[in-house]
Amino acid sequence: MELAYLSLGSNLGDRADHLHQAIEYLGGIGEVAAVSSFYETEPVEVTEQAWFLNCAVTLRVDAPAEQLLADLLAIERKMGRVRSGSKGPRLIDLDILLFGGQIHNREGLAIPHPAMHKRRFALVPLAEIAPQARHPILRRSVAELLESVGHEGQVVRVVPGVRAQKKDG
Repeated sequence: MELAYLSLGSNLGDRADHLHQAIEYLGGIGEVAAVSSFYETEPVEVTEQAWFLNCAVTLRVDAPAEQLLADLLAIERKMGRVRSGSKGPRLIDLDILLFGGQIHNREGLAIPHPAMHKRRFALVPLAEIAPQARHPILRRSVAELLESVGHEGQVVRVVPGVRAQKKDG
């Protein structure tokens, strides 16, 4: 079994329901070992869109990275995601941040996620559930990466048990 650390995000429709549904589907491909709080996050790069709701998940899987990626893409399709451009609005987005200590860098599969160390919206939830997980290339823990990341984009924890409200860009 390998530990995969995933980033989940949604900024269309009922974002919290989309994250909960994706977490349920993840249980069908592995063991969901931890789920972070949900976070309201300001979009970065393409800023003219609704705010996201993000979380991080620790998933124990007994499959190679290529199979995990295929399973995540299948979940996105099952949930109705249509890939129509980069960084735009998304019903659901499932990204592999870390996969054990593995490094993959080929067409369609980049692990660790090539921008995770620059993204507060990925690091804040991940640091909540796996602060000591290590980036195999940068050789720093998630907590250390979070300390050194800039402050671009707001990341606000949603109080457990309270539904997040949709924000419009």
